[in-house]
Amino acid sequence: MYSVYVLKNLKSDQIYIGYTSDLKRRILEHNSDRSTFTRGKGRWRIIYCEIFSSKTDALNREKQLKEHGSAFGHLKKRISNSLNEG
Repeated sequence: MYSVYVLKNLKSDQIYIGYTSDLKRRILEHNSDRSTFTRGKGRWRIIYCEIFSSKTDALNREKQLKEHGSAFGHLKKRISNSLNEG
C-alpha cells in the first residue's frame, strides 16, 4: 500500500505533502529531522492521508497536489477543520 499524506507544522502552520510506502516510518523521519525539507522545523502532525494500492496512482496524486494549486485548493476546502486545528 502507498500513502499520499499532508503534514502540518505545529509551530509555523507550514504544510508538507509527501508520498511513502511506510507512513509510520516516514512520519517518524519527519519528526526526527531525517527528512531534508522538514529538518529543523520542529514537530509535524499528519492531518490527511489517502491510501493507494498502486504506486503509480499515489505518485500521480502527490504530483497533482504539489503542482496544481486548484487540486490542493479543493482538498483544503474538504479538510479545512483539520487545517485550522491547533
